[in-house]
Amino acid sequence: MQQDMGEMFSLADRFGLANAPLLVTKPVREAEFSVTHLVRPLQAGLSSVVRLPHANCFFMMLYLEDAYHCDVFADGSEGTVQRFPKGSICLVNLAQGATIRLHDRLEALAFVIPFDLLKEVSGFSKAPEARSLLCLRGQNDSVMWNMGKALLPLFAQEQSQRSCVLGHLAVAICAHLLHRHGDVAAREPGCSAFSAVQEKAAKDFMAAHFQRDLSIGQVAQTVGMSEAAFVEAFERATQKTPRQWLREYRVEQAKLCFSERKYTFEEVAIRSGFRDALHLEEDFMAITGFSLLAWRNRWLN
Repeated sequence: MQQDMGEMFSLADRFGLANAPLLVTKPVREAEFSVTHLVRPLQAGLSSVVRLPHANCFFMMLYLEDAYHCDVFADGSEGTVQRFPKGSICLVNLAQGATIRLHDRLEALAFVIPFDLLKEVSGFSKAPEARSLLCLRGQNDSVMWNMGKALLPLFAQEQSQRSCVLGHLAVAICAHLLHRHGDVAAREPGCSAFSAVQEKAAKDFMAAHFQRDLSIGQVAQTVGMSEAAFVEAFERATQKTPRQWLREYRVEQAKLCFSERKYTFEEVAIRSGFRDALHLEEDFMAITGFSLLAWRNRWLN
């Protein structure tokens, strides 16, 4: 039985904005589309945690101004604070919920797009066969930016005035997302297709979080895939497992630390994402063929 997202959680309340303007429509059949205009101030030097519950929908943020926030993982650890430029979008699958920490003022349009709505739009429009979306972080999207600007005047209109336009925009937004950011791997169960966008998103996420104890499951979640499907698809695309790619990236960071000529082996290990100098030594030797001492002497000489 279809359950409206509005009944499952109040998006505005999650951001501490109980009276934030909200637009809601059922543009095709029973699935509900909603968008909230969020304007959330933040005092200098403070941060705020936002927890979104698990739900059968995608959450999309269209940033109306530059924003700064980071992911908060299930174990309570936090990722690197990232800048999300004005006009960019984030797409998050809320099947497992999501938590972020805001580090600056936020002004954005926040969309709740149920899985069922994507199926409805895909079924009657000229949208592609994909009925799911890729998970994205800070992706520029000029079409969404223009449609977001078209939505803004509707918040000031009466329901009777905006209902028709809102419905058309909701369908257009869903169709655009399926065309531009549709998850090809979701067309058939078990399909392990891997797009260039997904590959880049996975590598960007690993590069942004290389200093923490990063699980492959967390990386897979950012591109909307199961861990097993992600590992298989990543290796097919890059000829490396995600772990191998991350180890090589960390070794490259260690080389950069050595070039500054001021860190101990233990400091280099920690700064480049290794547990300690012993683990750095093992991976460094395996990848470069040099011991840490030999490599450092090479730079010093």
